[in-house]
Amino acid sequence: MSLHPTLQPYADAWTHSIEAISEMVQSLVDGEWNRRTPCPGWSVRDIVSHVIGMDCEMLGDPRPIHSLPSDLFHVATEHQRYMEMQVDVRRHHTAPEMTAELEYTVIRRNRQLRNESRDPGTTVRGPLGKDITLEHAYRMRAFDVWVHEQDLRTALGRPGNLDSPGAYVARDVLLDVLPRVVAKDAAAPRSSAIVFDVHGPVEFLRTIRVDIQGRGTLETAPALGPAATLTLDWETYVRLACGRVTPEAVADRVKTEGDQDLAAAILRNLSVTP
Repeated sequence: MSLHPTLQPYADAWTHSIEAISEMVQSLVDGEWNRRTPCPGWSVRDIVSHVIGMDCEMLGDPRPIHSLPSDLFHVATEHQRYMEMQVDVRRHHTAPEMTAELEYTVIRRNRQLRNESRDPGTTVRGPLGKDITLEHAYRMRAFDVWVHEQDLRTALGRPGNLDSPGAYVARDVLLDVLPRVVAKDAAAPRSSAIVFDVHGPVEFLRTIRVDIQGRGTLETAPALGPAATLTLDWETYVRLACGRVTPEAVADRVKTEGDQDLAAAILRNLSVTP
């Protein structure tokens, strides 16, 4: 049985990133598991715990019954509480326990992928009990695991895979929400166009057009006389869009032209991960 062609790219991207994560953490010493990552509030151990936990949920495992401490400063929303449960329950696990559980979870997920025969449109249970399609679940796992692979690479000083299969899934996921960021969150003027020029391992030039009703659409055609143009490298774009850095921290890596107030509003609202 082979995966549906729609799901295969997401499965391939997940596999590529999870193997990179497994290889990175295999030889870590105890102190390295406690290193801070760019993901707010999470250490290397926490990110690996999150990856394990979310893949266990893809396998249909029951969620842990666990009470969160009340002093977790980075946990403020119901979504964050949901995600923190799988992390906090593993906070005192040893390095061998972490690597063994990761390895076992990857084996089980690979078996699941080999036997996957469901249609991409099948409804499955997503985070917080929300019903989503199987295709969406696969897509978001590929996105999530690649982003966390990059978190680990930053924390451990091992850059790489900025143009791996997961990077292109991440590009598409982040581009999908860009019209909302520009038109709604940053309140770009009606009948305007904003250009994003991203260079580096993953390159793209995209225009967000805001119509007379204030709705944004994503276009590949360049705009003549845009209200604002933002030029930045792919890694910086990802870090901003995933809430890993503030616009102020990477101001030297972002070039803005046109309406500076609008460009600043877009950058302030670019972070789209919960």
